[in-house]
Amino acid sequence: MSDSGLQVTDLRVAYGRRRGRVEVVKGVSLAIAPGETLGMVGESGSGKTTIGRALLGLAPVAGGTITFRGQDITSLPRSRRRALARDIQVVFQDPYSSLNPSMTIEDILVEPLRVAGVADGRTRVRELLEQVGLPDDAGERYPNEFSGGQRQRIAIARALALRPGLIICDEPTSALDLTTQAKVLGLLRRIQRETGAAYLFISHDLGVVREVSDRIAVLREGAIVETGDSEQVSLRPAHPYTRRLQLATPVPDPDVQARRRQRRRELMEAGA
Repeated sequence: MSDSGLQVTDLRVAYGRRRGRVEVVKGVSLAIAPGETLGMVGESGSGKTTIGRALLGLAPVAGGTITFRGQDITSLPRSRRRALARDIQVVFQDPYSSLNPSMTIEDILVEPLRVAGVADGRTRVRELLEQVGLPDDAGERYPNEFSGGQRQRIAIARALALRPGLIICDEPTSALDLTTQAKVLGLLRRIQRETGAAYLFISHDLGVVREVSDRIAVLREGAIVETGDSEQVSLRPAHPYTRRLQLATPVPDPDVQARRRQRRRELMEAGA
């Protein structure tokens, strides 16, 4: 792992104190190289989003280390976190609530540039709109004038504004229909080829994660139970819990789907 990527070692996140203390991330270790996508998949409550929040400095790290571009960022003070925000950005799940409805798209995209002291922010906004496939006049409009897929493109543009090295994609397609999902995933792949940014792609859907990831880490109850190459983990999973997630991915044939549903139920009953 080079010094230019992300390295997480034995990460632990806990809430509460003493007897009421609950550990929600339990010794997670992972690495993401520049230009690579690590997919993190697991059911609701598995700790996926909490790990993303810990990388952003928004969740209490109880143990372990987070190193990004050769710097230990585990416990950076707030004053130094602002500088780090240039390099680690996030695309949230819900494109309807993640954009300020009272601001124009141009103002939404200029805001992080202004905070970072970028002089020619308006020129950068035009570049961003083109990069995510939106027309120049989109900047003059408000979020409620756009579809869900278009709003997520705007959210991606905002994440790209400061040319980050790592983008955390937290369920970025789960609120979209299948056709729009495919377009947004294609956009993310193209942007990665153009920029060389690394992605941590978080989802509950193993099928979606497989589409965009080089490697996959499977999270269950705050711990990684399987990790490996995207195709291997998706098609030939070693852990029973991963097989359960695989069986949850829908298929067109109703008979095959019924058998998959039954097999998944059996794994759940067996405690997988």
